[in-house]
Amino acid sequence: MQTIALSDYNIYVGPIETGWQRFLAQKKYSQVLVIADENTAQYCLPRLVDALGNQHYLLIKIPAGEQHKHIGTCQEIWQQMLDAGLDRKALVINLGGGVIGDMGGFCASTYKRGVDFVQVPTTLLSQVDASIGGKLGIDFGMVKNSIGVFCNPQAVFVDPAFLTTLSAREIQSGFAEIIKHGLIQDVEQWNKIKNINDLSGVNWAELIVPSLLIKKHVVEEDPFERGLRKALNYGHTIGHAVEGFALETDRPLLHGEAIAIGMITEAWLSQQQGYLSEADLAEISTFFIKIYGHYALHEENFPAYLRLMGNDKKNENQKINFSLIGAPGQVHINCHADAAAIAASLSYYQQLSH
Repeated sequence: MQTIALSDYNIYVGPIETGWQRFLAQKKYSQVLVIADENTAQYCLPRLVDALGNQHYLLIKIPAGEQHKHIGTCQEIWQQMLDAGLDRKALVINLGGGVIGDMGGFCASTYKRGVDFVQVPTTLLSQVDASIGGKLGIDFGMVKNSIGVFCNPQAVFVDPAFLTTLSAREIQSGFAEIIKHGLIQDVEQWNKIKNINDLSGVNWAELIVPSLLIKKHVVEEDPFERGLRKALNYGHTIGHAVEGFALETDRPLLHGEAIAIGMITEAWLSQQQGYLSEADLAEISTFFIKIYGHYALHEENFPAYLRLMGNDKKNENQKINFSLIGAPGQVHINCHADAAAIAASLSYYQQLSH
């Protein structure tokens, strides 16, 4: 068991039984509520229940998927919390990926003006990224995470054993955030990652902790995303727009798949603005296509992508805000690009299919 200490909570990396006992030794709660989706209730809850021991718990089960991360689902969760008589001394355990962590944390932090919650991330994506740093929220319309709050959990339990419940596609999706962390802040991590050809043979525990340490450093430096933390948005301005649009089609993308597209297109913008060399752009693009393949972005949809980017929560003064990269390990925040340049970056991605 490895403990990563942040300023006001710990991340426990290892078997959840050990982390839970360490956590509970310092806490006392009136009730325990578990929020899970239909998949984590089936595949992950038994492991959590073993860790809870004889602790009585209530369960709220919601449908799985980003398409359910909206205010209607929150209303159902809040209603069940009220029906269960949950008081302000209760604990909410969010058992799942980024959707459960974001939405469960949002519901807990707003119910009766806030009850304690912990994150038990069960996907690679949430273990290295979404569960850390207290960013909570839901999607509104097609705009991702446009309603939300900052509120830290009481603890995060990262148990790599949960990864055995995931499909290869879910693992691949989570890998995108590990790549991002290397590109923005750890060239040694990137140099290891870029030689990976087959994700089935990767020891994820070895990559999770370095990624968590990068996220910890950035979050502690800038807890409310006013400066350095914006670096974590590399790939997310275009990626979120592509993801939001795809959710409304018959070819939805997982978060990491969309962010991979965002990292290629935003690497192209980085090169155009003089931050990134052509050689690095080519290496980054080739690597992402090797791992993720190519997803068709049709030119007639470019205006829709741009409209979604225009609503991005990171924008300031009506300018679309980007975090762009220099040489791997370097990042430039508060960069801007006009509509023509953004469309050209999407066209650059399109031609990679040939």
